[in-house]
Formats: sequence, C-alpha cells, structure tokens
Amino acid sequence: MSGSAATPVAGAELPDFKQVMGHPRPLWMLFMTEFWERFAFYGIRWALVLYIVAQFYNGDASGESPANQVYGAYLALVYAAAIFGGYVADRIIGYQRSILVGAVIMAAGLFMIAMPNDAIFKLGLATIIVGNGLFKPNISTMVGQLYSVTDGRRDSGFTLFYMGINLGAMIAPILTGWLAEQVFGSPQMPAYKVVFIASGIGMLLSLVWFWFGRAQLKGIGAPPAGAAGGSRVVATIVGALVAIPVFYYLLSLGSATLQWPLTILFIALAILLLVEGIREGPKHRDMVIAMLIIFTFNIIFWCFFEQAGSSFNFLAQNIVERNLGGWIFPVGWFQSVNSVAIITLAPVLAWLWVRMGRNNPSIPRKFGLGLIFNGLAFLLLMAALSGMVDPQTLKIPFWTLFMVYVIQSVGELCLSPIGLSMVTKLAPVRLVGFGMGGWFLSTGIGNNLSGIFASHVSGETGMSVESALSGYTFGFWALVIPGALLFLIAPLIQRLMHGVK
Repeated sequence: MSGSAATPVAGAELPDFKQVMGHPRPLWMLFMTEFWERFAFYGIRWALVLYIVAQFYNGDASGESPANQVYGAYLALVYAAAIFGGYVADRIIGYQRSILVGAVIMAAGLFMIAMPNDAIFKLGLATIIVGNGLFKPNISTMVGQLYSVTDGRRDSGFTLFYMGINLGAMIAPILTGWLAEQVFGSPQMPAYKVVFIASGIGMLLSLVWFWFGRAQLKGIGAPPAGAAGGSRVVATIVGALVAIPVFYYLLSLGSATLQWPLTILFIALAILLLVEGIREGPKHRDMVIAMLIIFTFNIIFWCFFEQAGSSFNFLAQNIVERNLGGWIFPVGWFQSVNSVAIITLAPVLAWLWVRMGRNNPSIPRKFGLGLIFNGLAFLLLMAALSGMVDPQTLKIPFWTLFMVYVIQSVGELCLSPIGLSMVTKLAPVRLVGFGMGGWFLSTGIGNNLSGIFASHVSGETGMSVESALSGYTFGFWALVIPGALLFLIAPLIQRLMHGVK
C-alpha cells in the first residue's frame, strides 16, 4: 500500500538539504521510519487469522471462516482510513504531526490486540486502522516533497523508499515467526501474542526514529499556514478517538455485511468522477471511463492476491508439508517470499519494459498480465491439490506454495506500481484526490472480498484438500478470464485514455 506523492511545483524553492549517497538526507530518515512501520504492519499479517481461531475458537477449524472475514474487513478499512488520513494531513495538522499522532495510535492498537479478549482484540484492530490511516499515506507524500518536479533523482528516491517498505515487510514475518514458533512457542503451539508485542515495539521504533529525525525535514510536512498551534492536534486526537468505535462497529459487521457500504461508497465516488469528467469535455469523460474500468479489474486482482493474509495461512498450517528434513518451516516465513521476489524481480521487469521499447505493453495490458499471473499461481495450487497430495500425510509439497507467492509477485509488479501514476494522469484535474480515493477504495473492496472468498474456501468445518481445490479452481478462472478479456479489450481502453501511457 502506498500513498499519493505530492511534488513541489516547478520552480518552488526547496530547503538546502545535506546530501547523503546522492539523495537528500531526510530520505534516509523517512526510509527507516517507513521500514519500522511496515515491520509492524506486516509482522502481524500472517498471525491474525491463525490467532483468532486458536484464541477465540479454541483451535476449532469452524473458526476459519469468521477469522477470514474479520481479516478481509480489517484490511479494507485500512485502505478506507487512508483516504481520510490524507485529508487530515493536507488541511488540518500537516504531514509531520499526522505521522506522529498516527504512530502513537497504531502502536497502542498493536499492544491491545495482544490481550486475550475478543472485544479488546477488535478494538485494537480498529485502533490500528485509524493510526495507519493517519500514518501511511502521508509519509509517502513527504518523500515526493523532498525533490523538485524537475529533479531527475525523484524516481530513484522513490525506488529506494520502496525498498524500505519491502525490507520491513520481508524481515517482519521472519523475526516474528521465529519468535512465535522457535523461541516462545512451538510449531504446534505458536506464541501469537509475542508477534503482536514485537510489532508494537517496531511501531514505537518508527515513532522514535521520526520524532528525533524530523528536524532534518526543515519545514517539509509542517502544519498548514495558521495551523501551528496545538488545538488542531487535540481536535485530531479527539476525532481519532471517536473514529475508533466507528471502525470497531464496521469491523464487527464482517466482510459480507461491510461489502454493502463499501460498494455504495464506490458507486457514489464513480458517479462524482464521471460527472466531473463529462463537465470537462468528451476527452476527460473518456479518461474517467477508462480509469473506472481499470478500477473494476483492480478489485478482482486484490480479491485473490490477498489470500496471502487469510486462506493461504490456513493452507500453510494444515495442508503444506513444512517438515524440511526434521526442521519445521514457520508459517509466517511464507509471507516474506513476496518481498524477496519483489526486491529481486522489480529491477528485472523494469529493465524488460525498457528493453521492449515500442512493444512495451500498455497500462491495460499490464493490468491484464497482472491478473493472468495471479491466476497462474492458482493454477499451480490446482495442480498440487489434485495431483501432488501425499496419501499418508495429506499434504502438498513445500515448494508449491513458495512458488505461488513468487508467481503472484510477478503479477503484482505488472499491476501495482503503475496504479497511482495512472490515476494522477486520468482523473479530472479538480478531483485527483477523489481519483486517488477511488484507487484506494477499489483495492480495499478487493481486500474485503478476499475475506469473503477465503471464508468459502474454509467452509463451515475448516479448510480441507477438497475445499481448497474447489475454491482455488474458482480463483483460477475468476482471474484468467477477466485477465484475458482485459488483454483483448486493451486497445479500446487505450483509445479512451487519449494517449496517456
């Protein structure tokens, strides 16, 4: 997940930053702040659904379905909160203060979910949602504000920052999985609470790092004019405290019920964008239509990609052979495969797109490739669950799930990096912020649907080889058919985009 990146206008005077390794010094401070925040966020990702079943359903597999729905709703609301968090930073307290307030709130939520009480657990998730909404979209924005619009280093600066995101996401599951299954628990009885506490500590490190490092920013991300006093910060904190029970209520609805307000919100946002596009003329109308079509396919992609945080964890725990010569591979470590693949393959794909020159696929075709690669990952699961199940252990080979994450990562690289850039080019000029909200919301809806789909994969009695095969077969067709369709209609969408590449 990433936020919009505002850039100073051409000719705007920037502070005289000390340069470190060819980039403004604050970039490295923001890099480490984001590293620890992503460590905290991804540290709990693998454990949430497993913990819900173990703690609140006494390990009974019937808890898998509601656990998946809670996870899907949680992730969807994280994206919804990011829309409001960007507004708070832009108009009310500035980016620096928004990050500090968000970090404190998020840390509190991470420690709350370690308490073995269902109500406090969900209240903790709601607290994380609010804190992340204030933090995540705004730190990315400040990276963009370190460079002028004409600075050729800007793209490489964001690439370095993106590395911080993936390094945090890579290390977190390895460390928290090791602590839970090797140090404080066992593969049979992981100490999930340690995962949440370690992630909370990571969030505190992010807070401390930014608190002491923000002087380097020299005013970048400071409060808006006339808003330097503390009254707006107090008002924001009060607003956050009011928002937490609201998100708690929405979280308690579960993915199936939550889907209705999310869908209504998305339709309203789409109508608003379309009306503005029509008002600006046929060209902008067409561009908005193209953007909304892409949003629809984006929902499909994330619905199945986010099985990584839900049903794939139950698959890893119960159906994947993790015994590697007497050593049990921790469930959480599968979550790191995506980040390793992104770090390894991103330069390869970047080189490939440049190498292809005029044959470089258009934006719609890259999205289509993203869906198809995601579908190929499910095809591998179909093959494993139908023809590679060990008759004695009823488990599939370790390498199959490992490669599923790698193949999905290729799909992510085809789709995700160009999404935000596409929105800034296609959205009506006066409503770019709403267009960005549409991107976040479409991703959030996909994540919410991922919980609904995962609950069907587990069924009422928990995941089995048969239920996984049935569910993932549906996932394959639900990805490949739209992916192929998008690939075929790409020229039409490209015409609607009027030259945007």
